Amino acid sequence: MKKIFVVGITGASGAIYGVRLVQQLLLHDYKVHLIVTEAGWQVFREELDWDTSDRDAVIREHFASVNGELHYHTLRDFTAPVASGSYRSDAMVILPCSMGTLSGIAHGASGNLLERTADVMLKEGKKLVIVPRETPLNVIQLENMTKLAQVGAHIVPAMPGYYHKPQTMDDIINFVVGKVLDTLDVPHELFRRWGE
Repeated sequence: MKKIFVVGITGASGAIYGVRLVQQLLLHDYKVHLIVTEAGWQVFREELDWDTSDRDAVIREHFASVNGELHYHTLRDFTAPVASGSYRSDAMVILPCSMGTLSGIAHGASGNLLERTADVMLKEGKKLVIVPRETPLNVIQLENMTKLAQVGAHIVPAMPGYYHKPQTMDDIINFVVGKVLDTLDVPHELFRRWGE
């Protein structure tokens, strides 16, 4: 059976990371459930210059794949299969993860589908990967990350390495996405590993 991943894209800067992750997972023939927050859609406009007036068209244009299987869910769609612990998803990644979303998950708010799905992953003991993209960090944010790490979430900050001598923006993006794929145990060749 092909693995099933949930990807959340929030309003933190760095939406391209989430886009690249979804594209990579689909390229490798996985099933992906995508959730984008309202602020995430805004970042698509501001950082990527996408016309988001027709969201379905954006999904078709930027996340189309001949390999994997994509399912897009709105934040209010609590009937989505990923909202239930009985659904057999393998892992969830929130990339980038805003501090507001981080707080909602750390405090069990389940105020929207993204937070609810993260809560499901934690309660079912499945892999939850949080990729915060914020700096500097205050004590509240650090405590929220610690709280999530203590209950099993993986915290993978969007901190690119430079030992592979990146030459382009894509090299930096691919490094961060590659580290997330490593956490998911998904094979990739997005960056040159140390010693290669």
